[in-house]
Amino acid sequence: MSRISFAQSSAENTPMMMVESPQQSSIHGQSTYIVQQKNNFNAPYFNSNTSLLNANQGDKDKSYTFSATLFLGTKLWEGAELYYNQEMFQGTPFSTQLVGLGSFQNGELQKGSFIPAVYYPARAFIRQTIGLGGGQEFLADGMNQVAGYVDKNRLVLTFGKVASLDFFDQNTYSHDPRTQFFNFAIWSMGAYGYAADPKSYTYGVVSEWYQNDWTLRAGRLAIPVIPNTMDLDYTLSQDYTDQIELTHQHELWGQPGAIRALVFQQRAFMASYQDAIAQYNLQPNTGAPNILTARFGEKTMWGYGLNMEQALSKNIGVFARWSWNSGNTETQTLDVSSSLSGGVSIKGASWGRSQDTIGIGFAVSGISAAEINYLQLGGSTAFIGDGALSYKPEQVFETYYSAKMFKGFYVTADYQYIANPAYNANRGPVNFIGLRARIEL
Repeated sequence: MSRISFAQSSAENTPMMMVESPQQSSIHGQSTYIVQQKNNFNAPYFNSNTSLLNANQGDKDKSYTFSATLFLGTKLWEGAELYYNQEMFQGTPFSTQLVGLGSFQNGELQKGSFIPAVYYPARAFIRQTIGLGGGQEFLADGMNQVAGYVDKNRLVLTFGKVASLDFFDQNTYSHDPRTQFFNFAIWSMGAYGYAADPKSYTYGVVSEWYQNDWTLRAGRLAIPVIPNTMDLDYTLSQDYTDQIELTHQHELWGQPGAIRALVFQQRAFMASYQDAIAQYNLQPNTGAPNILTARFGEKTMWGYGLNMEQALSKNIGVFARWSWNSGNTETQTLDVSSSLSGGVSIKGASWGRSQDTIGIGFAVSGISAAEINYLQLGGSTAFIGDGALSYKPEQVFETYYSAKMFKGFYVTADYQYIANPAYNANRGPVNFIGLRARIEL
């Protein structure tokens, strides 16, 4: 998944290096390769369609992802900018399917399994900025940001093809699997049902209001008309996610920090677990409840999230997230209904490597009672289902070291330990060792 923190919307984050004067256009690129292997973990039983398999069950291959993105931007008229991103992706999950975990171990894997490579427009949007005074600040040139001056207090409207997490759930220390933590539940709110197609992008409108230390964001973004497919609802009238997020920037002990509160509601054509169970109870000889045959119309799912970051010094920062959703329907993102995560990010200045970073993080995630009941009856979702379930929360520990090799090129070693994969105490734990290489221009 591509997660780019716009310089436009990252005034609450660490300032970027500034250029001398505004620009008319911008061009950047990135390429990221991630490869991972896992141990031959304990797995006394499995479902070949929705379980992460071990070596004894036939899964001996590594998992990898390879992406490359071209970022183009230009100014149009006063306050208006046009951006277009062309992307390439190639890769495959373990077991050749993205299954077997509540929070997956590689954020780029949400693009699915594609061999050979696929090419597609990732983003194409217009951004209009309306100044509201309060003095000016300089936004440096970056990916999807043309350098220029804007009012500190401003209204920003964005329309077109975007990624939800370009705007919502920002965090300086944990927000992008291409540069920071790999695991979904650590670099994002695990229970945030954000809008996305299988390549992680969506379509819609987002408004942002910057006023002194506060930022208010709201958006309506499209989700697929059939869960987990590419066909988005471009009318924004039937299948969509509404979200609103309030951010406050502050200083503690002379160091910057931020707190964010998010509320969202998802409306889509999808099954509820209770409907699938009720259908199964009427026809108990069908084997197991099935959400694919229990999609009877539009359903809603709602939730909220809290997101905190705080610098402890110039080189050390901490972060934490809590998120929850009602968990009554099949998922459009992750099989996570509640998630607590946090960690620390440490720059390498104290050992003479100021551009290197150590990250240490954790996540504990759970699912709703309705989904637990559904899985214990033998049901499967798009991502999990072992045929039986001895429920325990899924627990993730992750640590990484990112080393700057030379300008624009970084290599990262990553380790993850996941206990109770897919919330099943009878399976695992699973250990993942990963390597990431990234170049950015």
